Amino acid sequence: MEGEPTLRLRIFNLNCWAIRYLSKRRQQRVRLIGDTLRQEGFDLVLLQEVWSEQDYSELKAKLAGSYPFSHYFRSGVIGSGLCVFSRFPILDTLLYQYSLNGYPYMLQHGDWFCGKSVGLVVMKISGIIFNVYVTHLHAEYCRDKDAYLPHRLVQAWELAQFIRHTSKAADVVLLGGDLNMHPEDVGIRLLRGWTGLQDAFAEAMRFEGCKNGCTLVPDNCFTDKSELLPFPLGIRIDYILYKAISSFTVKCEELKTTTGRAPGTDIPFSDHEAVMATLHIQRQGQPAGATLGTPGESGRSLADVVAEARAEVGAGLQAARQQRYSSGRMAVLALLLLLLQAAAALATLAGLGAEQPFPKLSFCLLAFLALGVLVLATGLHLFHTMEVKMLHGTEDQMWMMLRALQERPSEG
Repeated sequence: MEGEPTLRLRIFNLNCWAIRYLSKRRQQRVRLIGDTLRQEGFDLVLLQEVWSEQDYSELKAKLAGSYPFSHYFRSGVIGSGLCVFSRFPILDTLLYQYSLNGYPYMLQHGDWFCGKSVGLVVMKISGIIFNVYVTHLHAEYCRDKDAYLPHRLVQAWELAQFIRHTSKAADVVLLGGDLNMHPEDVGIRLLRGWTGLQDAFAEAMRFEGCKNGCTLVPDNCFTDKSELLPFPLGIRIDYILYKAISSFTVKCEELKTTTGRAPGTDIPFSDHEAVMATLHIQRQGQPAGATLGTPGESGRSLADVVAEARAEVGAGLQAARQQRYSSGRMAVLALLLLLLQAAAALATLAGLGAEQPFPKLSFCLLAFLALGVLVLATGLHLFHTMEVKMLHGTEDQMWMMLRALQERPSEG
């Protein structure tokens, strides 16, 4: 009922940049994060890039008194890096791994090996069912030539669909994570428009922290300054999003970000700034009637966003088809070379032809080279075939959604 006590929830979200052997001062920073979380006493902690299970175990042991409930999401080769710490019992968990996540041969980026995913934890707090999602989407690396944009859009689409289809029994939906998208990017507009999630930064009654809520800022000593040259103030790619369903309302009382060095130290928690939100959840007198199946924008504006996203996915699909064709052609040429070499070798052994014109060592090396190219090209062909299928499937889904939005009567 109106006037019932308000539930006050404090949330902490951070990309920890804790890559074993690669991240600078990782162990010191993980200990610092644990000490701060224990002192501050948040209700819910959402972390990304905790790549080492040893780091998670140390955090779990340190935070057991303050956050007795936790979960680590495992996926990919080295893990999703996602984990949740909570003061309240976790009733259920679920992990969904995105169907596209970069390229295995782009070793310098490594996103493919992480198994980027979205993790869900279900909690019941003061009789209110919370679906809490934590995720980390594919990094951008180069904004001018973003080769990963189609993959990130597929991830944003799958994230939106996953939230919509798993939240029907929830009262409140929370999403935290490193989305690797600027607030105005098509992916974030698609996610928010299709789910109706609200941005805590945009809705906060009070804000304190980096200008414009930026979470990747030049003042951070761990940040790659070259990536931020076009953005002198920094960029905002880490979010806390929320939505109330049924008869509840959610308001963001306050949002904060860290601003560089952690208190009393000479280093920040991470190369990202943390995002901290204080939310108020209250039951309304009458059911609001809103569900997560109701888009958060008017049909017309959402249709424009979907059309833009579908065009980008379509461009990615064309590029994937070209890569599939190129790798397939390379595999066929390598196979033909191997067959010619085999025919020449058999003819020589049978005494049907002249002696082998090439030295045996060169002949063997050429055969091994052709075999290596065949295996590599075949692997790439299979990978890009799967990429084409995933992009094509997402494009079809977006087309169905776009058609439904266009046929629906205009809202406002």
